[in-house]
Amino acid sequence: MLDPPADQQFDSEDIPYPAYGQAFPEFSLPAPLTDETVDTGDLDQTLLVTGFFASCPVECIRLVGQLAGVQHGVLDADIGDDVAFLPITFDPRRDDAAALRDYGEKMNVDMDAGNWHFLRPPSEQRAKAVVADKLGITYDRIGAGESERLPGYDFRHLSLTFLRNPEGVVERAYRTDRPAYDRVLEDVTTVVDAMA
Repeated sequence: MLDPPADQQFDSEDIPYPAYGQAFPEFSLPAPLTDETVDTGDLDQTLLVTGFFASCPVECIRLVGQLAGVQHGVLDADIGDDVAFLPITFDPRRDDAAALRDYGEKMNVDMDAGNWHFLRPPSEQRAKAVVADKLGITYDRIGAGESERLPGYDFRHLSLTFLRNPEGVVERAYRTDRPAYDRVLEDVTTVVDAMA
């Protein structure tokens, strides 16, 4: 599918999250806006998976905004059915169905396309088990003193998005809150075309 990433500084096995050529972890989580449970092991699509929290004032807005742009790009390219977007909240206490619906509208996500699923772990423990432990998207809650210096922030977190091919293998792990729209769209299109 994709060639090894030129900007990956270490071998995949030395990186603390799933990286190029490695098996993407399987997990099952509720998608509250569609009353479904999404199991990554059952999906034979190309996946874009990330972690976020809806009240994040900066990084997650940039990250999810870029992914929403990629969603519109795959829809324009008529490959929307071949790609699924799975942003996982690690703040399930606040990010209920109503909050996720509002967030999707604010971020210009096409919720009618059927390929975007906000995933909400049923508990903070399950969020940690999937987002931090399985995916390596580390996060921690900011203490009272820090939150006074950083208004609006509740979590310090890694910004990381995975591109998983339909065979369950990681093609890319974009470690940035601004994954370049054109680069991600090109990578996704290449993976989809290779599987056609």
